[in-house]
Amino acid sequence: MRARQLEVFIAVMRAGTVTAAARMLNISQPALSQILLHTEDELGFTLFERVKGRLRPTPEALEIFADAERLSAGLEGLRRKTTDLRLGRAGLVRVAASPPPAMAILPRAFTSFRAQHPGILLRSHMAPIAAIVDMLRAGDASLGVALDDRLPPDIEAEVIGSVGFACLLPAGHPLARKAELTLADLAGEELISYRGNTRPADELAHAARAQGVALSPSLEIDVSISAVGFVQAGLGIGLVDALLPWRQFAGLAVRPLAAGPEFPIALLTSRTRALARADEMMRDQIRAACSAVLGGDKAEA
Repeated sequence: MRARQLEVFIAVMRAGTVTAAARMLNISQPALSQILLHTEDELGFTLFERVKGRLRPTPEALEIFADAERLSAGLEGLRRKTTDLRLGRAGLVRVAASPPPAMAILPRAFTSFRAQHPGILLRSHMAPIAAIVDMLRAGDASLGVALDDRLPPDIEAEVIGSVGFACLLPAGHPLARKAELTLADLAGEELISYRGNTRPADELAHAARAQGVALSPSLEIDVSISAVGFVQAGLGIGLVDALLPWRQFAGLAVRPLAAGPEFPIALLTSRTRALARADEMMRDQIRAACSAVLGGDKAEA
């Protein structure tokens, strides 16, 4: 029994007449009668007896009705599920991001996404870039956001923006009198910045050489957010990405690094795994959120 035949059978069982069943299904009476006759021919037994203008179910029809209703409910549930998936109303979206975009971009992207698709479960992972790549390869995340586009060939990196550097100074530091700082201003200062062989460290080192400045952090960090406590403790000046909302932390004076390098904000996906519809919609929201965050930063500057 095909889906349409099942639908007609159940409608007739519930309505009792061809006229009422056809009205329920919004089809003509002849069309419904034809489907019903074809169904009985294929099954090899009669489903209804015609008695005084009504259709009386045969014992065979009564025997299969409960199973038919269960099957129909399952098909209807499948229809709703596929419609939800097509329209992005159901599913799971998993995004892995390094701390700066996780704290600056994803909240805005998730807020916009949730307003449009409240039924979708969102899962956020904060991780270093090597772990993000592993998660994309394993399917543990569908999307990644990181401050690097130099990635293995199986990872697609779409650059959606770029960000410079900020200087985090302890409250009361003499350099806080300046509106912005240069690499030359930081020469000789105790610096808290990225460990070697990372994209931000490489960009800073290249810019320092080009400007004839010697930079040597006295305290190396893996992630920029960890600089906050060290700067608050007076251990030095943090030279970190300008993406994180640094001004929300107490005890810091935040100054932009003028004439400094920039590095990319990249949206990452696996080249070997197709994105679901919900993932594609989240990707669009991340792009828009990145543009909004960077536009807001420029307006403040």
